Amino acid sequence: MAAAIGKKVLDEEWLAARSTEVELTGVELTTTHPPTSDQSPWMEAVVPGTVLATLLKNKLVPDPFYGLENESILDIADSGREYYTFWFFTTFECKLSTDQHVDLNFRAINYSAEVYLNGHKKVLPKGMFRRHSIDITDLLNSDGENLLAVLVYPPDHPGKIPPEGGQGGDHEIGKDVAAQYVEGWDWMAPIRDRNTGIWDEVSLSVTGPVKMVDPHLVSSFFDDYKRAYLHTTVELVNQSNSVAECSLNIQVGAEQEGDIFLVEHLQTQHLYIPAGSHVQHTLPELFFYKPDLWWPNGMGKQSLYNVEITVDVKDYGESDSWSQHFGFRKIESYIDSTTGGRLFKVNGQPIFIRGGNWILSDGLLRLSKKRYETDIKFHADMNFNMMRCWGGGIAERPEFYHYCDIYGLLVWQEFWITGDCDGRGVPVSNPDGPLDHDLFLLCARDTVKLLRNHPSLALWVGGNEQVPPDDINTALRKDLELHPYFTNCKHSKEEISAISKDPSEYLDGTRIYIQGSMWDGFANGKGDFTDGPYEIQNPENFFKDDFYKYGFNPEVGSVGIPVAATIRATMPPEGWQIPLFNTLPNGYVQEVPNPIWNYHKYIPYSKPGLVHDQILLYGTPKDLDDFCLKAQLANYIQYRALLEGWTSRMWTKYTGVLIWKTQNPWTGLRGQFYDHLHEQTAGFYGCRSAAEPIHVQLNLATYLVEVVNTTSEELSNVAIEVSVWDLEGACPYYEIFDKLTIPSKRTVSTFEMKYPKSEDPKPLYFLLLKLYKMSDYEILSRNFYWLHLSGGDYKLLEPYKNNKIPLKITSLTLIRGSSYEVRMHIENKSRGPNSRSLVHNNHVLKGASRDFGMPPEAVDGVPDREKGTSLFPKMLRNFLTRSNGLQVAEINGTETGVAFFLHFSVHASKTQKNGEDTRILPVHYSDNYFSLVPGEVMTVILNFEVPPGITPRIVLHGWNYQDGHTVL
Repeated sequence: MAAAIGKKVLDEEWLAARSTEVELTGVELTTTHPPTSDQSPWMEAVVPGTVLATLLKNKLVPDPFYGLENESILDIADSGREYYTFWFFTTFECKLSTDQHVDLNFRAINYSAEVYLNGHKKVLPKGMFRRHSIDITDLLNSDGENLLAVLVYPPDHPGKIPPEGGQGGDHEIGKDVAAQYVEGWDWMAPIRDRNTGIWDEVSLSVTGPVKMVDPHLVSSFFDDYKRAYLHTTVELVNQSNSVAECSLNIQVGAEQEGDIFLVEHLQTQHLYIPAGSHVQHTLPELFFYKPDLWWPNGMGKQSLYNVEITVDVKDYGESDSWSQHFGFRKIESYIDSTTGGRLFKVNGQPIFIRGGNWILSDGLLRLSKKRYETDIKFHADMNFNMMRCWGGGIAERPEFYHYCDIYGLLVWQEFWITGDCDGRGVPVSNPDGPLDHDLFLLCARDTVKLLRNHPSLALWVGGNEQVPPDDINTALRKDLELHPYFTNCKHSKEEISAISKDPSEYLDGTRIYIQGSMWDGFANGKGDFTDGPYEIQNPENFFKDDFYKYGFNPEVGSVGIPVAATIRATMPPEGWQIPLFNTLPNGYVQEVPNPIWNYHKYIPYSKPGLVHDQILLYGTPKDLDDFCLKAQLANYIQYRALLEGWTSRMWTKYTGVLIWKTQNPWTGLRGQFYDHLHEQTAGFYGCRSAAEPIHVQLNLATYLVEVVNTTSEELSNVAIEVSVWDLEGACPYYEIFDKLTIPSKRTVSTFEMKYPKSEDPKPLYFLLLKLYKMSDYEILSRNFYWLHLSGGDYKLLEPYKNNKIPLKITSLTLIRGSSYEVRMHIENKSRGPNSRSLVHNNHVLKGASRDFGMPPEAVDGVPDREKGTSLFPKMLRNFLTRSNGLQVAEINGTETGVAFFLHFSVHASKTQKNGEDTRILPVHYSDNYFSLVPGEVMTVILNFEVPPGITPRIVLHGWNYQDGHTVL
């Protein structure tokens, strides 16, 4: 049977073998002696993936991310490049009909390769970030059975790892156009094979006589976004030896409710393509009136249209097709005169950037759509709106951008330059960048073509803490020159059309290029090392005038110890030892971690001379569980304060901040909001709270209560409820400040907290702030603090662990296949005789969104006003869903007080072997690490996938519930 037009991904049944152990040639492997999986030295391969990922899959090396096992794996500097030079082999079926053509595509390999197909040899040139496409039409076997072998060579300059480690090892990897983190960093151990392998998609693309290459979509707007135009340019290749009479068709539509697809445009253009020619063709622009716009997370919907382009050839039919989700949006940025920081606008609206730095999903390049979706959704769950793809990592893949499009994450994409490896390292590295500048530019241009149609892609940046060499920088500026429409929006459409070519004819033309991460509105704008700091801070410092001088900080980082279960799952018992706390003469404490924590780049929760140990504020931890729990308290406070401090000065001092970093591509112990196993830290939820679009917060430096409104609408007739709670469950301070108006895009100081200045304040107390609408009591923001008096600590919380606070948890579980959605309705049943009666409870789901949709009416006590936030009716219409009905669990207790620092986890219901990690990961929680004051109610929604044959159970832990309670 003839092959169908379209793409076929080759991601199964690959074999691999070390080249030095294979005596056959590539011609022999793909003709007379094809290998099989039962023949030594061949093994099952990971494709896409790396050599090290393949060796790990076959248990030929220990897990490099576990304990100190990476030290037992031979480094390429010691083994030589040939040790990690590997053959990869597979077979595929492909039989063409008359006038059909087929390309073999490698979306990326590292670093160069020889390809053998049915005895024919082709060479894939060097470069980690370039696509390769080989016309194999004349190389296929007539019976349709084809043998493919690929010999992959490591980077030319893999470098050596100095005994002291360092940023990018000896910096030799910077001579290649490759990821630089592989020689190790202060947050990453070295990758022993330097990521050698077929690390991205391999595919076949079958076409007729004419194929399309790299269509480019651009939108332009006029009349205050009422009129929009879609511009399209596509490269067309006539692979035949005669003129092709073609019909070029473009269809634009959008999915509607009820699985309806609405076609908004359908246009056909006839053209002739000369024999054997490669032409660029621009289609007539398409007009849209008031299209649904794509907005970043927190600003509106991520509306996406589906654009499909087909080319039909006379006497043949459909010859090729291409489709892409596309978002109508416009991104602008400029250096703000008030702050000196770069200010971004989307669709004409200023956006205060709160996001994080991203390295990559996995250090062994085990990349998947499923893992990408979890990663990106986690960032959206934290209410972030930008991710910076750091220059020492990779040019992220289309799947990464696909989920950024869906979840509304703007992306700052850097090219492959770092200060450490490209001129500013210790020792001083090569300032001329990679040896082959033409190769760098080829990879850069190809990356632009690969990613440019994604609405989430916001800007290009030349490098991390460094600019590219002059010739590369100049070429990138020219290549990424903006179309006049995107430099001066005051021109009319007619004027723009008269002075310039169509914007889709540019390489990009729509996004600004910044030469380096600390230039032109970032850090001090001049390239000096003015990002950071990267360690623990006193929480109140984030709010102070002198904390950070510049308008946009591209990197500021801190601690990130994960939960104890992750430590146990990723380290042997000697790694479970908590740090020693050595008291210094100046009264500060220095933490001394165990060697495994040192290897995994742990940074302490103290900064002697400046910051007292933030874990010891709660008392000396007695074991790993106690240490990690107290670390989560510190994580939550640290990162909430960081973002609240920045947002407190929105537009008056700052335009944005990116936290270093949001996650680790291995089992690191610093700078992360979730670990490599996809378990969130409490810092995740501190960020989620602080970065919500409408937010009430306490300025920790001034004790003023502030309201943040990042939305485009004014908040009117709102009120703030303030309640202070002590360890006995009493409410010594309660007040409502009503009839407030908060302008759009503003942070407003409303009033000063009076309680700490009152007579006989408690040394430790809880503060609950609620911002709500006076019209219907809908909660817009809820924020819970635990605070101590100046100079104090949190040690009174230690005996408070023994207070048993009664809870009632009502749950509803919905199951669709392996997908679970559980709504937990948690009530603090304690009520003290002198507890104040709150104006209203937390019946409205905080942060309700499309991802946390369940039937509110199914839970007792949830008012009707919540029902509008639920997606359940649609879900019920479209899927066969089963529910196990309401279940109620009660945790008995006799004390009255705050149920403190509650957090859920999901486990497999099975007999636990000694030391076995039973957690089901990942889980998306609408909130976690939360606290409930007496009488308070909150709804938390959990979404997760369950492995086959496993029944989940949900466990509730908390400060007052150390042993955990199974609640479902």
